[in-house]
Amino acid sequence: MRCAVLALNGTEDHVHLVLAIPAAVAISDIVKQIKGASSFFVNQALKPREQFKWQGSYGAFTISRWEVERAIQYVRRQKEHHAAPEPRLQEEWEETFEEAAD
Repeated sequence: MRCAVLALNGTEDHVHLVLAIPAAVAISDIVKQIKGASSFFVNQALKPREQFKWQGSYGAFTISRWEVERAIQYVRRQKEHHAAPEPRLQEEWEETFEEAAD
């Protein structure tokens, strides 16, 4: 889909990606492809005991080119971020929205 993966990381229950996406490509189409291809791979190649399935929802944020490196570093440090009991992901999203409004 002509996207570039700039960072990919996650924890046991979710994944974070930083992508460079062409303006003509819908985020929902990218997510559909990522979820579909990865589900197929996990179920066919890895063959888990229970069928792997993504949840129905996802979160997506756009960032300026000046914030790309900061987002990449955040994604690379996922295990550090989620090792601490706080903040929870939803709280992080809320903080992100508040910072963007400032």
